[in-house]
Amino acid sequence: MHRRHLNELLLRYRQQFPAEHELVARFQSFVAAHTDCLLRTCVPGHITASAWIVSADGNAALLTHHRKLGRWLQLGGHVDGEPAVDRAALREAQEESGMAAFTFVPCADGSLVPLDLDVHPIPARKQEPEHLHWDVRF
Repeated sequence: MHRRHLNELLLRYRQQFPAEHELVARFQSFVAAHTDCLLRTCVPGHITASAWIVSADGNAALLTHHRKLGRWLQLGGHVDGEPAVDRAALREAQEESGMAAFTFVPCADGSLVPLDLDVHPIPARKQEPEHLHWDVRF
């Protein structure tokens, strides 16, 4: 499974947000240790992708109510093997919002850098054990 694109995003994130170096190192270690990290079958956890959809003026954001977790969250989900996690975030945003036209906000140099990284536990459910979501947010 190709993880080069993800590793490049993590490197750009570390350069953009140097104070987050410990979190980036955790992500990099997880990605290096699990060749299947882009698949939900990766038992200890897996990479997910999400997108903050904000209005053009930045004064409003679209959230969705997550039924299983009972919380309001940005749109996103499993990358399902998609090596370009930004494309997975876009796909999830389109599927969950019903909207089709989105634009990523690039850095001043034109590169795409995640807005945030987050690791959070997902409770056990039915035959799925508790696991971690390693979320890359755009």
